[in-house]
Amino acid sequence: TCGATMAAKRAREVEEAASVKELWDKAELPVETKSGPGTGGTVDGAGADRTTLSTSGDLSVTSEGTTPSDGQKMGTSGLRKKVTEFEKGNYTPNVLQAIINTIPESRRVDRTLVVSGDGRYWSRQTLQMAVKAAAGNAIGRVWVGRGGLMSTPAVSAVIREREGGGALGGIILPASHNPGGPKGDFGVKFNVGNGGPAPDWLTAAIFEETKKVASLRRAAALPDVDIDTLGVHRFENAALNHVFEVEVIDPADDWLRIMKRCFDFEALRAFVSRGDFTFTFDGLHGVAGAYAHRLFVDELGGDPASLLHCEPKEDFGGGHPDPNLTYAPELVAAMGLGADGLPLAGTDKASFPTFGAACDGDADRNMVLGQQFFVTPSDSVAVIAANHKAIPYFAGGLGGCARSMPTSGALDRVAEAMGVPLFETPTGWKYFGNLMDSGVNGGKDYTPFLCGEESFGTGSSHIREKDGLWAVLAWLSILADRNKDVPDGDAGFVSVEDIVKAHWAEYGRHFYQRYDYEEVDSAA
Repeated sequence: TCGATMAAKRAREVEEAASVKELWDKAELPVETKSGPGTGGTVDGAGADRTTLSTSGDLSVTSEGTTPSDGQKMGTSGLRKKVTEFEKGNYTPNVLQAIINTIPESRRVDRTLVVSGDGRYWSRQTLQMAVKAAAGNAIGRVWVGRGGLMSTPAVSAVIREREGGGALGGIILPASHNPGGPKGDFGVKFNVGNGGPAPDWLTAAIFEETKKVASLRRAAALPDVDIDTLGVHRFENAALNHVFEVEVIDPADDWLRIMKRCFDFEALRAFVSRGDFTFTFDGLHGVAGAYAHRLFVDELGGDPASLLHCEPKEDFGGGHPDPNLTYAPELVAAMGLGADGLPLAGTDKASFPTFGAACDGDADRNMVLGQQFFVTPSDSVAVIAANHKAIPYFAGGLGGCARSMPTSGALDRVAEAMGVPLFETPTGWKYFGNLMDSGVNGGKDYTPFLCGEESFGTGSSHIREKDGLWAVLAWLSILADRNKDVPDGDAGFVSVEDIVKAHWAEYGRHFYQRYDYEEVDSAA
């Protein structure tokens, strides 16, 4: 009901607004409301290397005629097509220009835009196109993750956190859990100033622009920038009185800063060091690999040998970067499970790791496993809600929670028992974001907010995207809390399975069925 009401409200806004600019005025949050939990965002990009890498390059702007490309309507998570489609003619620059055209000039002149993605094939080419398009449309600076890599949740974190939340938004280059490579999928999505996916009115406006885009404004002669070295590329156009910068930043710094305000890293490090705790994390050769060593090894003291497939690859190593029982077979087997989620016959349960997890291509989805035990996404968010006090971010209690319509009612039972407002939304993380920002938009404040969906997405109001690694840290926090009084090596160690089965005993067990149809022609 809430989702339908919100959708109707958005439709009325589209009808009543005098222009896209008016809607942008409503969408742009004040900087002070955008920083992460705890203290405010960094003022000066603390930790960044501001070394100037280059200052020469032709910043002159050209306007090249183009004709619209068919089929550029964005879904709930942006535009996704085969790489072969994006490679055709001006298909890629057209959608980039259409996105920029919907941003009022007053909103983009000398502002900062984040451009990065999950590293899949065609990302590097698109990133350079986006840099030239930004320079040609008076944007003042582009932040790029080193190597062009930045998880979708980290992009949201950078938009909200870096320099106090000064970015106007971000162009993200993922196709989520879809396969990559020259014959795989590619995607372009736009996130607005709150760090969340473009709202419906904006994706509709972008689609209208794609149908009439007639010229490409870009600094076509600008050399490709080195995106593999931290530092600043600075260019000037004296004739236009325009200074343009491309700053290559560490993709983890801002996101990790928020994580340290959400979780007790000291307690997590102590838990991970226990002799009776072992874990395995599978990055599926997606962008999560760029974060895994820093998080699990450097910060939490884990064993590097616990990391599987944590080298990001353009084709995800030929695999399907979807964290589920089908597409993470090595992790599933390593945890003593079959593809059906049931324990492998004739095996010793104690020989498998205590905890396992995986993330998808752009690291916004997650799968959680125990020793020979699979946690469904619907149960996962419900268990986190029931154990929220184990997570410092929720120390003062939950302000609200939500699930997507296809997700089971497990979360509903927990919310009812705790007296916490519960919402059911349409599919699409942007609808969770609407609830998270209710307080700053004149409604009731539901933060801190927890939400999840049956498609392996879990997150909170710390950013405005689902966050796979956040969910992993949430589970580690719950395990650490449940075992804080259990001596290392004691037979009373509380496992993932113990926690979930105790949850079922208290709230009941919920069942649902999900069917995935792949490579289906949407037009058919």
